[in-house]
Amino acid sequence: MSSRASFIFLCLFSFLISFTAYGQDPVLSHVCSDRTTYTRNSTYSNNLQTILSSLSSSNASYSTGFQNATAGQNTDMVTGLFLCRGDLSPEDCRTCVAFSVDEILIRCPSETQAVLYSDECMLRYSNKNILSTLTTDRGVMIPSTRNVPPNQLDRFIDLVLSTMNQAANEAASNYRKFDARKVSWTAQQTLYGLVQCTPDLTRQDCLRCLQLSINQLPTDKIGGRVLYPSCSSRYELYAFYNETAIGRPSR
Repeated sequence: MSSRASFIFLCLFSFLISFTAYGQDPVLSHVCSDRTTYTRNSTYSNNLQTILSSLSSSNASYSTGFQNATAGQNTDMVTGLFLCRGDLSPEDCRTCVAFSVDEILIRCPSETQAVLYSDECMLRYSNKNILSTLTTDRGVMIPSTRNVPPNQLDRFIDLVLSTMNQAANEAASNYRKFDARKVSWTAQQTLYGLVQCTPDLTRQDCLRCLQLSINQLPTDKIGGRVLYPSCSSRYELYAFYNETAIGRPSR
């Protein structure tokens, strides 16, 4: 093969790899509140940059998967946080947060409140104090495209709700505010469920948030998720999380 042909082959190979890795948008949803906005180079804008830099710095708490930060005072105050899915490695958490920091400024360029949901983490900031505060507005429900067969629907719903509520009770009681579990659905199929709250919530607020999210799950579908700023719930008929990275959390 000539050097020119080799170069063309390598370029095409690189393109195909990039297309496979980035062809699907990792952002599930984002919500920008346009009730109040900020201007570029304003005090609020500078405080927001400080917050986002702190959350994406090399010193952030990627090993715990959660961190919050505050900057400024009064109307220029900004609070922000990130929450990574409980099975992620610190490096994967950091990668997701860094991507989300860049992406949230593109998708919400001037809003004082925003939340960005991706498959592996959530990033949020506000001009109000959002820390240790239950928030269930700006939620998103994402269903599977496939329906549960009608003759199996009642049994499937019972299994999903019992599994997810057991996970919610466990998550609300442990310090990580996280739980993932699996149960047999058929001889060949397994139901996987995962719930998570921001760890700054109380047990009561976490459980309340998860119960609301579970009640909104599209249980007539073979999979689905509900995302709130304070918690999330998801179930699927495939392993969507890293089972080897999940231990049973201590109470």
